[in-house]
Amino acid sequence: MLRRLPFVLAAALGGCAPALLDPAGPVAAGEKTLLINSLAVMLGIVIPVIVLTLAFAFWFRSSNGRAKHRPNFSYSGKLELLVWSVPLLVIIFLGGMGWIASHELDPRRPLAATRKPITIQVVALDWKWLFIYPEQGIATVNRVVVPAGTPVDFRITSATVMNSFFVPRLGSQIYAMAGMEAKLNLMADRPGRFHGLSAHYSGEGFSDMDFTVDAVPAQQFAGWAAKMRGQGPALTAASYHALARQKGNVAPFAYGSVPRGFFAAAVKEAGAPVHETDNGGRES
Repeated sequence: MLRRLPFVLAAALGGCAPALLDPAGPVAAGEKTLLINSLAVMLGIVIPVIVLTLAFAFWFRSSNGRAKHRPNFSYSGKLELLVWSVPLLVIIFLGGMGWIASHELDPRRPLAATRKPITIQVVALDWKWLFIYPEQGIATVNRVVVPAGTPVDFRITSATVMNSFFVPRLGSQIYAMAGMEAKLNLMADRPGRFHGLSAHYSGEGFSDMDFTVDAVPAQQFAGWAAKMRGQGPALTAASYHALARQKGNVAPFAYGSVPRGFFAAAVKEAGAPVHETDNGGRES
């Protein structure tokens, strides 16, 4: 059993590393740096406390005649200052790092890049994701394609209960709420395929509410958008309501056209695309 322990630990760490410790964008990289720095600051007090606890226990053991026992000791100003100053410094360091990072990694803050950002509008449905490309005039379901090295301005809402949009390797989860528009700026700094998910429980299909993020070179993205335009069904009010009614896993597909202002209408509809009660007794 002990011989298997290193392999078990390696497998556990390997499952975490691709998502949180292997960032593929500047936001996730900043969050990784904040995580590691915060851990280092906290270990700076945790490790010495553990070591000193073991050292004191060993030194003041009953068999050590050289240790001075002071049963009447009650107070020391210098010791009190030392005991309280160390955690105070830790709180100052952690608070300072958190304050700086909260501004640098603000989801609404535009990312510095040489390329013009693109806008992707996101609608959380039961239990699927709809991605609208207003500039390209297309939409996709459960798959989003982005140009690598280009900032993406996500505009996020929900057509049902509250949900959470999260791509771990790109960083920063943010809530999707009916009748509201959340903004999230992300960027993939290299081509690749990344896993996206819902990070907030929203019902019976929550565990399957995943999507794929494909970051491709800018020219390939332009070619993909041009190819998708005009192909496949059109995203209309009728097809949107039909999509909202679908149960279970929905395979990724694309809409070849999207009317202008569709996302604004979805936000204004405030989470009521389907006027019926589902099997769970929830009227949406």
